[in-house]
Amino acid sequence: MLSLHRTAAFIVALLFCTALPALAANYPEPKEGSWVAKNFKFHTGEVMPEVTLHYRTIGDPKGEPVLLLHGTAGSGANFLTRAFAEELFGPSQPLDATKYFIILPDALGTGKSTRPSSSGLRMKFPKYNYDDMVHGQYRLVTEGLGIKHLRLVMGNSMGGMQVWNWVTTHPEMMDAAVPMACQPGAMSGRNWMLRKLLADSIRNDPEWNNGDYTTQPRNMTRLLTYFAVATNGGNIALYNEGPDTAKAEAVLAKRLATPFRGDANDVLLQWESSRNYNPMPLLDRVQARVLAINAADDERNPSELGMMEDAMKRVKNGRYLLIPQSSDTRGHGTTGNAKFYKKELEELLKSAPRRKAG
Repeated sequence: MLSLHRTAAFIVALLFCTALPALAANYPEPKEGSWVAKNFKFHTGEVMPEVTLHYRTIGDPKGEPVLLLHGTAGSGANFLTRAFAEELFGPSQPLDATKYFIILPDALGTGKSTRPSSSGLRMKFPKYNYDDMVHGQYRLVTEGLGIKHLRLVMGNSMGGMQVWNWVTTHPEMMDAAVPMACQPGAMSGRNWMLRKLLADSIRNDPEWNNGDYTTQPRNMTRLLTYFAVATNGGNIALYNEGPDTAKAEAVLAKRLATPFRGDANDVLLQWESSRNYNPMPLLDRVQARVLAINAADDERNPSELGMMEDAMKRVKNGRYLLIPQSSDTRGHGTTGNAKFYKKELEELLKSAPRRKAG
């Protein structure tokens, strides 16, 4: 699987614990492309003359467009797994690529899109947020691909949060929406505390040198391993991996042996981009039919907070699916496995009215 760095053994597990390459895929080969957004304006007021937005597409461009949004530190390739793509993109499956035109963008600052490391700006790169990332996705879809209306916008983790941004800032743009592994409220509790600790740990590392390092800070692998263990994987699954001290330490040793192949500045801005996320006050704007999906053992989005129940009361045509904890779930990574919601997604697409482009 392609990813921003090879610590994907545990970082991409933040999204998809079963994120293995789809072998002998039952759907068409993805096509890659890039589009350059001119005079890209950030929420800070800063403007970059050019921002490259990379993407993958699957299926016939004449099919109904579907936009899939990936999680933090990932890329559109994160969806190309046996547990997700082969459950959804094949013939007669919910997102059958012979009927749908599936768009998998790399968000601003991630994957092969413009980011601090690729631009040469390092920490002079604009401090983008989710609004900027959604703005880039919107420009790619409407200007780059010439699409006026989407059948579905679906995303996982950060991508799920961006789905909430899409349905509140561009409510007329889609018929249906599926935000997964997320909540529509402001960053808070463990979720923000650990993001803040991750970002501060990078900034306080002497080897980071205010972003002007010549080699990647050596603590990145350990830092990202700690973050992944603290926020992803599910208690049952982690226990089964390490049911005693020796086996638990062996799991850690394997993860720590995976070298960091990304860029510390890229990682820093990716995690800080969630700082001012909060679509909750705008939920009354939602027009799409919404299927919100979380896992009961999601470490970052605890179901016991009741936030989702409160939020869904304000969504006119919404349904909330909470996947029960089991030996098959993987905490925050559970929604990477489409078997848990394949039926509900199919029902959503059958029932959501097709609205004209706004």
